[in-house]
Amino acid sequence: MNPNDLKVLYVGDLWEGSTALHRMQALAALGARIVPVDTLPPAAQKAQGRFHRRVQRRLFGPPDLAGANDAIRRLAARERPDLLWVDKGVTIDPATLREARSASGCVIAGYSPDDMMNPGNLCRRYVRGLPEYDVYFTTKSYGVEDLERLGAREVRFVGNAYDPRTHRPVVLDGERRRALGGPVGFVGMWERERAASIGRIAAAGVPVRVWGGGWERWRCDAPSLRVEPRPVFADEYAQALCAFDINLCFLRKANRDLQTTRSIEIPACGAFMLAERTDEHRELFDEGREAEFFGDDDELLDKIRFYLARPALREAIARAGLERCLRSGYSNEARMAWMMARVPVPAR
Repeated sequence: MNPNDLKVLYVGDLWEGSTALHRMQALAALGARIVPVDTLPPAAQKAQGRFHRRVQRRLFGPPDLAGANDAIRRLAARERPDLLWVDKGVTIDPATLREARSASGCVIAGYSPDDMMNPGNLCRRYVRGLPEYDVYFTTKSYGVEDLERLGAREVRFVGNAYDPRTHRPVVLDGERRRALGGPVGFVGMWERERAASIGRIAAAGVPVRVWGGGWERWRCDAPSLRVEPRPVFADEYAQALCAFDINLCFLRKANRDLQTTRSIEIPACGAFMLAERTDEHRELFDEGREAEFFGDDDELLDKIRFYLARPALREAIARAGLERCLRSGYSNEARMAWMMARVPVPAR
């Protein structure tokens, strides 16, 4: 499907800094006319809580706090889009998808950046809606078989991406660098395995700084560790990546990750990445030349010490990683163009 002048009803969490917003903006940059439906506006964000997460796991699915289903039905009938694009539609009813297609004749495409077999994501509403999508895109290579088994008709694997307007090299003055960065850093949510690795590094005396949610409950007494228990988004996120000499890239075990958005965003910022070694990481970047990888905590600590002592080599690898992002088409626009070429043309 050619995105130029295509009318797209775009459904997703569109808060500032979200990857769904970045994908929507990339589609607009390709020439599509966008009609947005935000599934997580500020009012809905405030209403979310622990109870709703429990509902998501145990009942039909998370509540549609944003009224997205009503908005989709109304806009599909009024705007008659060519394409309904749904980003991780866990709050979208199967009946809503059917009514949108009936009202407008649109093609329906789905996308998820997450492992949808994770109990925190999987719900009955989502599963029942999968057969309604004409094509479904996942950033999890193993997710293709999973989603087909759940009833999706056509599933495509697509790599993660970066937003060039956000994820780019940022020149920081000394004060800003000190405010955000340090020798070694990690930006991301708490998870048991990554906390254990960070604790091991800090216990060895390496200065480590962490930004992200969930870390406030973690206890580590190493004096070289500094925890900032809040997330950073958008420009502040890019600045933080550029403020660290070494950026750690841990994969989320609950999502069975082999790559993640961070895998692309760090090199796209022209920053040095030290990531968990996987086949997919090694396909994305040449090891030791465009990024560096580790297999366990011993190798992680050895490579941190090695590269902290070699700033020129770090900078050369970081530059090569950025060049690989540009050369290999890892941007949202390039990924979106690839996906749009695989979306069927509406029959109307």
